[in-house]
Amino acid sequence: MSTTDVSIGKQDGLLCIGFNRESKKNAITAAMYQAMADALLEAESDAAVRAILFLGSPQVFTAGNDLEDFLQHPPTDADSPVVRFLQRISQAGKPLVAGVCGSAIGIGSTMLLHCDLVYAADNAKFAMPFAQLGLCPEAASSLLLPQLAGYQRAAEKLLLGEAFGAEEALQMGLVSKVLPLIELESYARKQAAKLVALPASSIRVTKQLMKQHQQSAIEQQIFGEIEHFKAMLKSPEAREAMTAFFEKRKADFSRFA
Repeated sequence: MSTTDVSIGKQDGLLCIGFNRESKKNAITAAMYQAMADALLEAESDAAVRAILFLGSPQVFTAGNDLEDFLQHPPTDADSPVVRFLQRISQAGKPLVAGVCGSAIGIGSTMLLHCDLVYAADNAKFAMPFAQLGLCPEAASSLLLPQLAGYQRAAEKLLLGEAFGAEEALQMGLVSKVLPLIELESYARKQAAKLVALPASSIRVTKQLMKQHQQSAIEQQIFGEIEHFKAMLKSPEAREAMTAFFEKRKADFSRFA
Protein backbone atom coordinates (compact mmCIF):
# COMPACT_ATOMS: atom_id res chain seq x y z
CA MET A 1 0.00 0.00 0.00
CA SER A 2 1.07 3.62 -0.24
CA THR A 3 0.12 7.13 0.76
CA THR A 4 1.02 10.28 -1.09
CA ASP A 5 4.17 11.06 0.86
CA VAL A 6 5.32 7.76 2.34
CA SER A 7 5.35 4.44 0.52
CA ILE A 8 4.70 1.26 2.45
CA GLY A 9 5.18 -2.07 0.72
CA LYS A 10 5.50 -5.68 1.82
CA GLN A 11 7.31 -8.33 -0.21
CA ASP A 12 9.21 -11.53 0.58
CA GLY A 13 9.03 -11.04 4.34
CA LEU A 14 10.27 -7.43 4.23
CA LEU A 15 8.21 -4.37 5.04
CA CYS A 16 9.73 -1.36 3.28
CA ILE A 17 8.83 2.14 4.49
CA GLY A 18 10.05 4.81 2.10
CA PHE A 19 10.01 8.58 2.42
CA ASN A 20 8.40 9.69 -0.83
CA ARG A 21 8.22 13.47 -0.73
CA GLU A 22 11.41 14.48 -2.46
CA SER A 23 10.03 17.85 -3.66
CA LYS A 24 9.86 18.81 0.04
CA LYS A 25 13.13 17.06 0.94
CA ASN A 26 11.09 14.21 2.42
CA ALA A 27 10.05 16.44 5.32
CA ILE A 28 7.71 14.49 7.56
CA THR A 29 4.11 15.57 8.18
CA ALA A 30 1.68 14.39 10.85
CA ALA A 31 -0.04 12.21 8.24
CA MET A 32 3.29 10.56 7.39
CA TYR A 33 4.04 9.89 11.06
CA GLN A 34 0.60 8.33 11.46
CA ALA A 35 1.03 6.12 8.38
CA MET A 36 4.40 4.88 9.60
CA ALA A 37 3.17 4.30 13.16
CA ASP A 38 0.22 2.29 11.85
CA ALA A 39 2.49 0.24 9.57
CA LEU A 40 4.88 -0.55 12.42
CA LEU A 41 2.03 -1.55 14.70
CA GLU A 42 0.49 -3.83 12.07
CA ALA A 43 3.90 -5.39 11.34
CA GLU A 44 4.27 -6.56 14.95
CA SER A 45 1.36 -8.98 14.61
CA ASP A 46 1.93 -9.88 10.96
CA ALA A 47 3.85 -13.16 10.77
CA ALA A 48 4.59 -12.46 7.11
CA VAL A 49 6.76 -9.49 8.11
CA ARG A 50 10.14 -10.58 9.46
CA ALA A 51 12.15 -7.34 9.03
CA ILE A 52 11.50 -3.66 8.34
CA LEU A 53 13.53 -1.38 6.09
CA PHE A 54 13.51 2.43 6.02
CA LEU A 55 14.67 4.20 2.87
CA GLY A 56 14.67 7.75 1.52
CA SER A 57 15.76 9.28 -1.78
CA PRO A 58 19.30 9.33 -3.25
CA GLN A 59 19.89 12.94 -2.19
CA VAL A 60 17.84 13.12 0.99
CA PHE A 61 16.74 10.61 3.60
CA THR A 62 14.54 13.15 5.36
CA ALA A 63 14.91 16.82 6.28
CA GLY A 64 13.07 16.06 9.52
CA ASN A 65 9.78 17.61 10.53
CA ASP A 66 7.85 19.68 8.04
CA LEU A 67 7.92 22.78 10.26
CA GLU A 68 4.78 24.39 8.88
CA ASP A 69 2.79 21.18 9.32
CA PHE A 70 4.43 20.53 12.69
CA LEU A 71 3.38 23.92 14.03
CA GLN A 72 -0.18 23.19 12.90
CA HIS A 73 -0.11 19.72 14.50
CA PRO A 74 2.25 19.95 17.51
CA PRO A 75 2.58 16.95 19.83
CA THR A 76 0.00 17.37 22.57
CA ASP A 77 -0.38 13.90 24.08
CA ALA A 78 0.51 10.23 23.63
CA ASP A 79 -1.95 9.93 20.74
CA SER A 80 -0.15 12.55 18.63
CA PRO A 81 1.16 10.98 15.40
CA VAL A 82 4.80 11.81 16.11
CA VAL A 83 4.59 10.35 19.63
CA ARG A 84 2.89 7.22 18.31
CA PHE A 85 5.68 6.82 15.76
CA LEU A 86 8.38 7.24 18.41
CA GLN A 87 6.69 4.66 20.61
CA ARG A 88 6.38 2.16 17.79
CA ILE A 89 9.95 2.52 16.50
CA SER A 90 11.43 2.36 20.01
CA GLN A 91 9.36 -0.69 20.97
CA ALA A 92 9.60 -2.62 17.69
CA GLY A 93 10.22 -6.29 18.33
CA LYS A 94 11.20 -7.03 14.75
CA PRO A 95 14.56 -5.92 13.34
CA LEU A 96 14.74 -2.44 11.84
CA VAL A 97 17.16 -1.62 9.04
CA ALA A 98 17.81 1.85 7.59
CA GLY A 99 19.50 2.85 4.36
CA VAL A 100 20.48 6.53 4.53
CA CYS A 101 21.42 8.67 1.55
CA GLY A 102 21.89 12.44 1.61
CA SER A 103 20.53 14.60 4.43
CA ALA A 104 19.19 13.02 7.62
CA ILE A 105 18.08 15.95 9.76
CA GLY A 106 16.46 15.95 13.19
CA ILE A 107 14.24 12.88 13.46
CA GLY A 108 16.06 11.62 10.36
CA SER A 109 19.11 11.13 12.59
CA THR A 110 17.49 10.35 15.95
CA MET A 111 15.24 7.59 14.58
CA LEU A 112 18.41 5.72 13.60
CA LEU A 113 19.21 5.27 17.29
CA HIS A 114 16.30 2.80 17.38
CA CYS A 115 17.30 0.87 14.25
CA ASP A 116 19.30 -2.34 14.54
CA LEU A 117 21.30 -2.03 11.31
CA VAL A 118 22.05 1.36 9.73
CA TYR A 119 23.85 1.75 6.42
CA ALA A 120 24.88 5.14 5.06
CA ALA A 121 25.85 6.27 1.60
CA ASP A 122 29.02 8.30 1.31
CA ASN A 123 26.90 11.39 0.60
CA ALA A 124 25.00 11.10 3.89
CA LYS A 125 24.90 14.14 6.18
CA PHE A 126 23.48 14.00 9.68
CA ALA A 127 22.35 16.80 11.99
CA MET A 128 20.30 17.23 15.16
CA PRO A 129 19.69 21.00 15.18
CA PHE A 130 17.10 21.11 17.96
CA ALA A 131 18.91 23.75 20.04
CA GLN A 132 19.29 25.90 16.92
CA LEU A 133 15.48 25.93 16.68
CA GLY A 134 14.99 26.86 20.34
CA LEU A 135 13.91 23.30 21.12
CA CYS A 136 15.31 20.20 22.82
CA PRO A 137 16.20 16.68 21.63
CA GLU A 138 13.57 14.03 20.95
CA ALA A 139 13.29 10.26 20.34
CA ALA A 140 15.26 9.64 23.56
CA SER A 141 18.36 10.95 21.78
CA SER A 142 19.40 12.82 24.94
CA LEU A 143 19.75 9.39 26.55
CA LEU A 144 20.87 7.18 23.67
CA LEU A 145 23.38 9.41 21.88
CA PRO A 146 25.64 9.95 24.94
CA GLN A 147 25.55 6.20 25.56
CA LEU A 148 26.51 5.52 21.96
CA ALA A 149 29.06 8.23 21.25
CA GLY A 150 30.20 9.43 24.67
CA TYR A 151 29.03 12.57 26.43
CA GLN A 152 31.37 15.13 24.82
CA ARG A 153 30.71 14.03 21.25
CA ALA A 154 26.97 13.80 21.90
CA ALA A 155 27.03 17.26 23.49
CA GLU A 156 28.74 18.66 20.41
CA LYS A 157 26.04 17.21 18.14
CA LEU A 158 23.05 18.12 20.34
CA LEU A 159 24.18 21.52 21.65
CA LEU A 160 25.69 22.93 18.46
CA GLY A 161 23.47 20.99 16.07
CA GLU A 162 26.05 21.12 13.30
CA ALA A 163 26.03 18.66 10.40
CA PHE A 164 28.50 15.77 10.22
CA GLY A 165 29.30 13.23 7.56
CA ALA A 166 28.99 9.49 7.11
CA GLU A 167 32.52 8.65 8.23
CA GLU A 168 32.10 10.50 11.52
CA ALA A 169 28.74 8.81 12.00
CA LEU A 170 30.53 5.49 11.51
CA GLN A 171 33.17 6.40 14.10
CA MET A 172 30.42 7.36 16.55
CA GLY A 173 28.62 4.06 16.05
CA LEU A 174 25.51 5.71 14.61
CA VAL A 175 25.87 3.73 11.37
CA SER A 176 27.09 0.18 10.74
CA LYS A 177 28.81 0.70 7.38
CA VAL A 178 29.43 3.40 4.77
CA LEU A 179 29.01 2.54 1.09
CA PRO A 180 29.12 4.30 -2.28
CA LEU A 181 25.77 5.90 -3.06
CA ILE A 182 25.13 3.61 -6.02
CA GLU A 183 25.49 0.53 -3.78
CA LEU A 184 23.57 1.68 -0.73
CA GLU A 185 19.99 0.57 -1.36
CA SER A 186 20.97 -2.80 -2.80
CA TYR A 187 23.25 -3.52 0.16
CA ALA A 188 20.63 -2.47 2.73
CA ARG A 189 18.06 -4.70 1.05
CA LYS A 190 20.48 -7.66 1.02
CA GLN A 191 21.21 -7.23 4.72
CA ALA A 192 17.50 -7.02 5.49
CA ALA A 193 16.93 -10.16 3.40
CA LYS A 194 19.48 -11.99 5.56
CA LEU A 195 17.39 -11.15 8.62
CA VAL A 196 14.25 -12.36 6.86
CA ALA A 197 15.93 -15.72 6.17
CA LEU A 198 16.98 -16.31 9.78
CA PRO A 199 14.75 -17.88 12.46
CA ALA A 200 12.25 -15.20 13.48
CA SER A 201 12.21 -16.33 17.11
CA SER A 202 16.01 -16.15 17.40
CA ILE A 203 16.08 -12.63 15.96
CA ARG A 204 13.20 -11.50 18.17
CA VAL A 205 14.66 -12.87 21.41
CA THR A 206 18.19 -11.66 20.65
CA LYS A 207 16.93 -8.13 20.03
CA GLN A 208 14.77 -8.26 23.16
CA LEU A 209 17.71 -9.36 25.31
CA MET A 210 19.90 -6.54 24.01
CA LYS A 211 17.29 -3.83 24.54
CA GLN A 212 15.17 -4.88 27.52
CA HIS A 213 17.46 -3.51 30.23
CA GLN A 214 16.70 0.08 29.25
CA GLN A 215 13.33 -0.10 27.50
CA SER A 216 11.60 1.59 30.42
CA ALA A 217 14.25 4.34 30.56
CA ILE A 218 13.86 4.99 26.83
CA GLU A 219 10.09 5.33 27.16
CA GLN A 220 10.45 7.70 30.11
CA GLN A 221 13.02 9.77 28.22
CA ILE A 222 10.81 10.03 25.13
CA PHE A 223 7.91 11.38 27.17
CA GLY A 224 10.14 13.61 29.27
CA GLU A 225 11.63 15.14 26.14
CA ILE A 226 8.16 15.60 24.63
CA GLU A 227 6.97 17.55 27.69
CA HIS A 228 9.92 19.95 27.39
CA PHE A 229 9.50 20.06 23.61
CA LYS A 230 5.81 21.09 23.88
CA ALA A 231 6.63 23.89 26.31
CA MET A 232 9.59 25.11 24.28
CA LEU A 233 7.52 25.29 21.09
CA LYS A 234 5.73 28.25 22.70
CA SER A 235 8.93 30.03 23.76
CA PRO A 236 10.10 33.32 22.21
CA GLU A 237 13.35 31.60 21.15
CA ALA A 238 11.43 29.00 19.16
CA ARG A 239 9.22 31.67 17.60
CA GLU A 240 12.31 33.59 16.53
CA ALA A 241 13.92 30.45 15.12
CA MET A 242 10.79 29.48 13.17
CA THR A 243 10.25 33.01 11.89
CA ALA A 244 13.87 33.22 10.76
CA PHE A 245 13.52 29.86 9.01
CA PHE A 246 10.48 30.93 7.03
CA GLU A 247 12.03 34.35 6.29
CA LYS A 248 15.26 32.62 5.22
CA ARG A 249 17.47 34.62 7.53
CA LYS A 250 19.76 33.87 10.46
CA ALA A 251 17.98 33.76 13.81
CA ASP A 252 18.98 36.35 16.45
CA PHE A 253 18.75 35.06 20.01
CA SER A 254 20.82 37.89 21.57
CA ARG A 255 17.81 39.52 23.27
CA PHE A 256 16.78 36.37 25.10
CA ALA A 257 18.29 35.55 28.49
